[in-house]
Amino acid sequence: MSEATIAVVNVKNQVTTEEWQVRQDLAAAYRLVAHYGWDDMVFTHLSARVPGPQEHFLLNPYGFQFSEVTASNLVKVDLEGNIVLNNGYEVNAAGFTIHSAVHMAREDAHAVMHLHTDHGVAVATMQEGLLPITQHALFVYHDLAYHDWEGVALDLDERERVVADLGNKNVMLLRNHGTLAAGGSVASCFMRLYYLERACKIQVNAMQGTLNMPNQGAIDMMEGTFNNPNSWEGLSKVAWPSMLRLADRLDPSYAE
Repeated sequence: MSEATIAVVNVKNQVTTEEWQVRQDLAAAYRLVAHYGWDDMVFTHLSARVPGPQEHFLLNPYGFQFSEVTASNLVKVDLEGNIVLNNGYEVNAAGFTIHSAVHMAREDAHAVMHLHTDHGVAVATMQEGLLPITQHALFVYHDLAYHDWEGVALDLDERERVVADLGNKNVMLLRNHGTLAAGGSVASCFMRLYYLERACKIQVNAMQGTLNMPNQGAIDMMEGTFNNPNSWEGLSKVAWPSMLRLADRLDPSYAE
């Protein structure tokens, strides 16, 4: 049996300090998604806006497992998915359709993450969608949008409909498809995605019994507490450093 090796072309000296930090955060997010078992072979994407005046974004190299993504092999693209810094890797431009739609329409969406997990897809197929039955669900319930499935996202015209359905929300269930989150940073985006995915998993497990619904007062209280960006940015500043330490323990090569 032969073991394939992946050459690492370090791009640290070709980018700004600010971009390098975003690259490390995004690569860590890819590794953490793999750690939690949320990846789908080489499909789905996590993207992040490159700091600066250009409309440039970072995306995973196509054909790589999430556990193989590094700060250097992330590919820098424009809004159409064209490569603007050649580091030897390609992207799945079609896979950037949904991400580019959100980045184009939402200046505050510095990171966009999209998954096809079993539990996320399962809840996305339920007519009632996400139910406000747990604390995890109520972290994102009031900030949740829905978009009907239109087939594999190859049609650029779908971008307008994704944006219209998302509106000013920051998490979305893509019907019959998966989950999506946006955030003002990689950290806050990952935190929203984490709570959405946990809520979906718990809901699928809970559907095996009789559900106990929280009182409406508790549901309304959570809207005022967590349905704003400042709460999520503050939460991520506390939690994200610990997530980076976890990524370091798993495999520090993500930061190269």
